[in-house]
Amino acid sequence: MKARIRFYLFLILSISIWSCSSSDSNDESSNDINQGELHDEAYYQNLIGIGLSKNPNWSKHWGTIIGPFEAGDFHLTFTDSIDPMEMPEVNPIGSGDPLSPYQFPHPEGKGTMDIYLYKVEAQETLDKPFLNPDSEVIWFREDGMKERLLFMGPSGMFEEGGWLNAQEFLVLGYFQEEEGFHPMIWIIDVDNHVFRQFRMDKFSESYLPQSYLDQKLKSVNLSPNGN
Repeated sequence: MKARIRFYLFLILSISIWSCSSSDSNDESSNDINQGELHDEAYYQNLIGIGLSKNPNWSKHWGTIIGPFEAGDFHLTFTDSIDPMEMPEVNPIGSGDPLSPYQFPHPEGKGTMDIYLYKVEAQETLDKPFLNPDSEVIWFREDGMKERLLFMGPSGMFEEGGWLNAQEFLVLGYFQEEEGFHPMIWIIDVDNHVFRQFRMDKFSESYLPQSYLDQKLKSVNLSPNGN
């Protein structure tokens, strides 16, 4: 029990290091969030189902490791508000950049979501992408501002993502606990600056951390001229 408590404290700190505001300013909004969790459980299960259906490669990848699973296997672990760490910065990934196909344009053209820019060191001098130990989810807005929404240390990884609608973005990945590697899902509400984390009880005792990204990014051309 003590180990489980320590894990959740560590997980909250790891995931929300960039997403937590002061407790005094968020007491009222946190109460609203908690009340909404129970009311919206079916809604979020439906979103997870949509997200999994839109990302069959990720589902197949983890299915070969832990066996078949579905949306109902993911359970809400916590909800938190986001301090987006807003700063001026336009999306540095242009249309000709090798990572451009792996970003996620907003469905209404309001910017671009990115989960690989910080993770993948894709330099022209490298034969293949170099993976940094930490992961970030970054929102490059259409007004030239950047919001850093989520951050995670080397105990986990944001592996895949996609827009569920114009307001909510889904992130797929994993987190390593003492017992093994658990698939995880995060749903980010970019309008209200709130994210919800969902955890699967199934786990694998072993997992090659870069295995999914190696498979996904194997077609990235890092040569200077794109040849």
